[in-house]
Amino acid sequence: MKLYKFDILKELKTQKDIDLFVAASIEEAKNDSDPSILADCLAVAARAQDNISKVTAAAGVNRSGFYRSFRRGGDPRLSTFAKVANALGYRVTVAPI
Repeated sequence: MKLYKFDILKELKTQKDIDLFVAASIEEAKNDSDPSILADCLAVAARAQDNISKVTAAAGVNRSGFYRSFRRGGDPRLSTFAKVANALGYRVTVAPI
């Protein structure tokens, strides 16, 4: 059996695909209790939209800082996370459990 490496970016072709991916990542983060899932999710969404430069400029963060913070295991500041989410068209909210 031959195995292939799965690349989510190849599957995210439309904004609806990206939105569904973000929603699924939010659900995964709820169940996993790992907030770095959300940072990685925003990085994938930015790459899928092919606008890392636009996102980093709007968020006021440099590219290397973006890649360092917005990866699985990354830990961006809440203010930076909110700015990047906003640049991608999302809003960070808090809701009771």
